[in-house]
Amino acid sequence: MACIRDERKAGHNQGSRPQQVEYAADAVDARAPRTANASDDIDDQTYGDMSQRQLPIILALGTTQTLAWASSYYLPALLADPMAHDLGISTNWIFGAFSASLVISAMLGPRIGRQIDLVGGRQVLSASNLIIAAGLVLLGFSQSVPVMAFAWLVLGIGMAMGLYDAAFAALGRIYGTEARGSITGITLMAGFASTVGWPLTAWGLAHIGWRDTCFAWAAANILIGLPLNFFMLPTIKGARQAAATAEKPHVPLDRTMILLAFVFAAVWTVTGAMAVHFPRILEATGATHVEAIAAGALIGPAQVIARILEASVLKRFHPLWSTRLACLTHPIGAAVVAVFGAPAASAFALLHGSGNGILTIARGTLPLSIFGPKDFGYRLGIIGAPARMAQAIAPLAFGLLIDVMGAKVLMVSSALSLSALAALFLIRAEKRPD
Repeated sequence: MACIRDERKAGHNQGSRPQQVEYAADAVDARAPRTANASDDIDDQTYGDMSQRQLPIILALGTTQTLAWASSYYLPALLADPMAHDLGISTNWIFGAFSASLVISAMLGPRIGRQIDLVGGRQVLSASNLIIAAGLVLLGFSQSVPVMAFAWLVLGIGMAMGLYDAAFAALGRIYGTEARGSITGITLMAGFASTVGWPLTAWGLAHIGWRDTCFAWAAANILIGLPLNFFMLPTIKGARQAAATAEKPHVPLDRTMILLAFVFAAVWTVTGAMAVHFPRILEATGATHVEAIAAGALIGPAQVIARILEASVLKRFHPLWSTRLACLTHPIGAAVVAVFGAPAASAFALLHGSGNGILTIARGTLPLSIFGPKDFGYRLGIIGAPARMAQAIAPLAFGLLIDVMGAKVLMVSSALSLSALAALFLIRAEKRPD
């Protein structure tokens, strides 16, 4: 462990902090403008003032991220059946439209990340609430497959502008290389999105129907999400001028970029598959339906506990080490199930959930630690595009594999996680100069 600390400390002493402070401090209107001859003492004071403002922004973004995930990504799990019944179609149409929305989100990711690099997250995240609300209203009014599909495409645009990648880019724009703590903070809160969202959606289905549930989530985006994003996120100094005169950044697809894209595509394939098929896979190991559901319910708490561990203990080390550790937990859990069978279902859920909790944070912190805050949002969009594509395809692909392989499909998911781990060992921990 000592050698890990030394490696991290060596990278930190290469002057990355002063560069970050200048980037973050100059970006926010609330800070006093710095002169070319400003001293390091002023840099430290500015950074201290900036750090004190993190908690309100973490609370605001954590709340809006919880709302955004609950009112978009987590909807099909409960709405697909009643929507399909009402429209007289198969649920495959609903999930197909949802997958298309994730593809749209992936395609828009780099452009939206670049926009956040230029103008900050305030405008983009606020607009996401309006677009998600519009998509939900369209969904609530849909009476045909084309309108339903179009509504999901609108929601795909909203998800591209309003979920984790956009929030991570916004925090990177504000705090630079010191954004790791705030990224962990918002994922810690938004880890409860399904815990909060699914019961509220289920209550809506039982009392007001799926259409009015969509309208209620739309209202929540307007009345809660929009004000928090608009009033709590700082404005960026010179944003309009930067947007008007900016040229497309040159971000080469070098070895490290390709490796990171592969890592997150591999692990997000596993995440997307487990989110849909986890109970079914456990039942294939011999667990009862009740046991499978009970085990699946442990994934959310495991994610939150792992994120607390990241915020308290693992933050001392480079994010590369926590990411490597997270890639191991799913294969270990699969091996436990293979040896002990259904009685180990809960252990598998805890191991898978803990790894997934850290990997969500790593999606923002690892690229930031390697490349720094410059063009961070654009990089996130490029790196994350294959992951979102994989996440869209994973449920269908693993559904077909389960039909053929049963519980042995965990060999495929474990191989994906281990391939990501192998790729991580080809990436150096130190920050790269741009």
